[in-house]
Amino acid sequence: MPLLLLKDLPRYECLLEGAKEFPALDPSACEAFLHLLRTGDEVFSVAERNLANHNISHGRFGVLMLLWGSSQRRGEAPAQSGCMAGPRTPAELADAAGVTRATMTGLVDTLERDGFVRREPDPDDRRMMSVRLTPKGEAFLHELLPTHFQIMAKLMAPLSETERKTLVALLTKILQCASDLSAPASHTDSPANHESVV
Repeated sequence: MPLLLLKDLPRYECLLEGAKEFPALDPSACEAFLHLLRTGDEVFSVAERNLANHNISHGRFGVLMLLWGSSQRRGEAPAQSGCMAGPRTPAELADAAGVTRATMTGLVDTLERDGFVRREPDPDDRRMMSVRLTPKGEAFLHELLPTHFQIMAKLMAPLSETERKTLVALLTKILQCASDLSAPASHTDSPANHESVV
């Protein structure tokens, strides 16, 4: 389901009119926000169609990608690869994906049922279970990823390398602000601070 249930975005002049009735409405902020959501919906829809063609959901694909990243770096020290070792346990996968452990259990269950992953005792702590890609899971990703990466490249094709870096920097700023707004409010915050967040 799309995040923004608007196909045609309001014109800037309409936002200016709306600001007369609602002084809290910042027209340029609203315009940028709506375009961000609209673009996100379209990009997500394009990627989702490709995944649907391969009979996999975004959630299951995300788990496979987390495990693929782990398997690519297994055996390397973080300094060698420049990356962390990656999640292995269901709890680590849940944290990395930003979902509950129950949700991750369901995703891993269906991936294991289809033969894409397997649970096995963790090599570092035998009391815990690790999740690993199976050869079938790796073969599936090798079939899917070329078109997935081509779609990414096509979507970003209108932007130059410099514009892409600028976009990443701008989105990172918005992401940080969204994370700050999502964080539980501190007990030491003043009422004024709570009002400014809401």
